[in-house]
Amino acid sequence: MGVGFGYELKMTTFAIPKLGSFRLISENRWVFRLTGKTIKRKIFMYAIVDIAGQQFKVQKGKKVFVHRLAAAEGSSVEFDKVLLVENEGNVSVGTPVLEGAKVTVKVVEHTKGDKVLIFKKKRRKSYQKMNGHRQSFTQVLIEEIVG
Repeated sequence: MGVGFGYELKMTTFAIPKLGSFRLISENRWVFRLTGKTIKRKIFMYAIVDIAGQQFKVQKGKKVFVHRLAAAEGSSVEFDKVLLVENEGNVSVGTPVLEGAKVTVKVVEHTKGDKVLIFKKKRRKSYQKMNGHRQSFTQVLIEEIVG
């Protein structure tokens, strides 16, 4: 997990008075020590997948906004351009994609993003132009990652 200005965060311990300490092992793994007991945070499997020309980090049960897909709401879609899969510390990297890996998603809804205003002006020329745009998105729910 990188921290701004080029510094790398390797191992950090956070002390909590009278309770114990948290230790950051990697980006999604925490170990909590409480008076001799060790409680590990659940490690989630994640994947880097190419959806409509963009790469997304996805986890099972999470919702992601992607560019508009040509699928009906409530339908299921599979993506097979999986670039990386991480499962309990085992990282598989494709060259460029992993063979046999796929991500199954369910289309939740089709929606539009916030309005973006484009304003052009040339000074002293009596020219100004205002234009707006709302991008179309599809919200998808990650159902399954097969790696």
